[in-house]
Amino acid sequence: LLQLQPPARAAPLTPRGPAACYGTSVTSAKIQVNGVHLHYQQTGEGSHAVLLLPGMLGSGQTDFGPQLKSMNKQHFTVVAWDPRGYGKSIPPSRDFPPDFFERDAKDAVDLMQALKFKKFSLLGWSDGGITALIAAAKYPNLIHKLVVWGANASVTQEDVRIYNGIRDVSKWSEKVKKPLEELYGHKYFAETCEAWVDGISRFAENSGGNICQQLLPDIKCPTFIIHGEKDPLVPQAHAEYIHKHIKGSRLLLMPEGKHNLHLRFAEDFNREVENFLR
Repeated sequence: LLQLQPPARAAPLTPRGPAACYGTSVTSAKIQVNGVHLHYQQTGEGSHAVLLLPGMLGSGQTDFGPQLKSMNKQHFTVVAWDPRGYGKSIPPSRDFPPDFFERDAKDAVDLMQALKFKKFSLLGWSDGGITALIAAAKYPNLIHKLVVWGANASVTQEDVRIYNGIRDVSKWSEKVKKPLEELYGHKYFAETCEAWVDGISRFAENSGGNICQQLLPDIKCPTFIIHGEKDPLVPQAHAEYIHKHIKGSRLLLMPEGKHNLHLRFAEDFNREVENFLR
């Protein structure tokens, strides 16, 4: 997928260690997509391209450290993006129109095409999982495999109650809050979180609280759903619903997993995901 141009003339081969052969460094760059400059990080030289999609207020840097560091660089080329208004993809400021998930899905797919990946897999966490579901349904010819965790296809009144519980960022744990405050500054972080709660809660007004339920049967690629049984933000019924409505999908429940299971149990998570992607 990343075509290496042959040298103009043959150069003598020099032995190199595995780290040199398979770029372990993480490069950061911006590329213009759909009128905005999207920031992304990229690592690895494998033939299988993978896009990591972060959650609410997330970025590659804050959400996917263990994946950028430890996913197999020989098998995979790993890209982690910052959706518009998040991370280093500012400006623009983040907003939440009714179609913000569809907008993110188009941005994500167009970013990978701008980077010249013809086909790629999606690993989506939380909001990024919703974005990944929509992208897999709408752009089936581009998506190789799909992994989602902490995602939901609808918003219930119970979900709205949970979201309002995290509206005030001053009540967040220091561990979760600190990197985001460093990234955004307190004002942008606090205001964007409030805007997100308002934006996602609006889906509860739709019939059945629908976000993307009608798209799930359109997902034809191999799909792996992971859910932490102790996830305080996304009840397990959401994972079971997605599993039931994507034909042939696989569901893995992690008994001790919470919402950030890919960080807390990074080794187990990476192994399960790599096995599925191969």
